[in-house]
Amino acid sequence: MFNPDIIKPENLVYKRTDVLTQAVMHYCPGCGHGTTHRIIAEVIEEMGIQDKAICVAPVGCSVLAYNYFNVDSLGAAHGRAPAIATAIQRLYPDRYTFTYQGDGDLAAIGTAETIHACNRGENIVIVFINNGIYGMTGGQMAPTTLIGMKTATSPYGRTVELNGYPLQITELLAELPGTYYVTRQSVQTAAAVRKTKKAIRQAFENQKNKKGTSFVEVVSNCNSGWKMTPVQANKWMEENMFVKYPIGDIKVDGQKVK
Repeated sequence: MFNPDIIKPENLVYKRTDVLTQAVMHYCPGCGHGTTHRIIAEVIEEMGIQDKAICVAPVGCSVLAYNYFNVDSLGAAHGRAPAIATAIQRLYPDRYTFTYQGDGDLAAIGTAETIHACNRGENIVIVFINNGIYGMTGGQMAPTTLIGMKTATSPYGRTVELNGYPLQITELLAELPGTYYVTRQSVQTAAAVRKTKKAIRQAFENQKNKKGTSFVEVVSNCNSGWKMTPVQANKWMEENMFVKYPIGDIKVDGQKVK
């Protein structure tokens, strides 16, 4: 909030959205979660839907999302956020129900819920943070961990022979008839933030128009889990994560674009 005695309203360039609470976020410095939270909150404010937005947060780094979004929120068991969001949206079809999930939640224990909610075309928004690791519980290997990437449970690097291939679940979901909008974005630069905000706005607009499932993946870093500084993690992400998880729209208006 700005002090009118110090800053005149006409000179104000940016202020904290009221859709975020005043709670101090627990995320590690340099993590993409905080930025993504801010983007979602700004979109909700700009669309004027704060009183109709409902957040479903599962288990993982984002488990405390209900402390940060000043909207109605529910907690879900690990991986079950799409199932909870399905029930909410069917009971209250005029609401804007969104899940906020990490890769360990959405693409591992929650794979079934994710796939079937998207296949049914539930009119929900799914925001998927992909940092290629289990960030909250100690940095273990996730389904999205890259080949050769070292984690707490793959100290010598992930191998195809032992661990299989990284799961590109976003491309998989784009093949389902129920998904209307599927995109992959990031938040490591100002330009990337603008594109991600546009994507999340589009997802909520699709929900408003009852188009089916909109799925927004945000490729992020985990500088703590990756044992890097935030700057190093962003550089590593661009050079490695973006190769396996390329940025851009995958499905728009129900049609594959790439």
